[in-house]
Amino acid sequence: MPKVEEVVKSPLTAQTAKLPVSVIVAARNEEKNLSRCLEALRDAGEVYVIDSQSADATPEIARSFGAKVVQFRYQGGWPKKRQWAMENLPLEFEWILLIDADEAMTPELAAEIRRAIADPSINGYYISLRMCFLGAILRHGDASFWKLALFRRGKGRYECRLRDQDSSMADMEVHEHVVVEGATSRLENPLLHHNVESLSRYIQKHDEYSNWEARVLLEGERSSTDLPAALFGTQAQRRRWLKNKLYAVPGSPVLLFLYRYFLRLGFLDGIPGLIYCGFQAVQMFHTKSKMYELKTHELKARRSAESRTGN
Repeated sequence: MPKVEEVVKSPLTAQTAKLPVSVIVAARNEEKNLSRCLEALRDAGEVYVIDSQSADATPEIARSFGAKVVQFRYQGGWPKKRQWAMENLPLEFEWILLIDADEAMTPELAAEIRRAIADPSINGYYISLRMCFLGAILRHGDASFWKLALFRRGKGRYECRLRDQDSSMADMEVHEHVVVEGATSRLENPLLHHNVESLSRYIQKHDEYSNWEARVLLEGERSSTDLPAALFGTQAQRRRWLKNKLYAVPGSPVLLFLYRYFLRLGFLDGIPGLIYCGFQAVQMFHTKSKMYELKTHELKARRSAESRTGN
């Protein structure tokens, strides 16, 4: 099981905090992004950086900003990184804000959060992501989306789409979503999401994502009841419904590219838009290929078992 290796006390206290939230930042080898993320969180009540044994200066940078550094060792299974943090860390505040190391909060969003959490009737808020890719803001290509990133402690949890996971998959929740008990709403101001540090890193991370997604699409959805795929559900449910339908179509990676680049006007974002839409299609191709690989291995194993039993 993962364990807390080290906690560095933040200089901010509940009495001096301008924003009374507990921020959880997921990180691994994020020295190029983390300073930007933490600089925007200086006025947060407390900040935990959940690191995965980074080989770069990620922990040192986190400490330099007064963050509480926790080491997470993933050995497969459930819970994964952020859900584990919510279950095990001594969070100080009533509200939790989940941010990735390549995201940054704006002053406008911070002010809006301050007002929003004063509403006793709402337990969670969706925040949109403004995608920055290869130095450009993507405004088309279906690149923007909403995530439920702010919620009351004890009222939100990640859905578990696949319990039988291994270390070849991402150690934190990727396409799992937070499910909140009670009413939710949306904030107007976005998080800035710097989606790519380098294309090599982007490819490496998405290789792990496709390992996970191939397994989920083959077997995980049978046990996922929190956010079932639905055409008229939330954005996450609608995307899942469309993805399930699209994956069953021959040549779907090409169709996905055409949809994003032409129908969703990705070409208006120039070369970064072309690369982004292309990578999304390649990601689908990788996932479908791994699904085929898994099916082939399962078929061979079944035939081998049948031959041993004489059936």
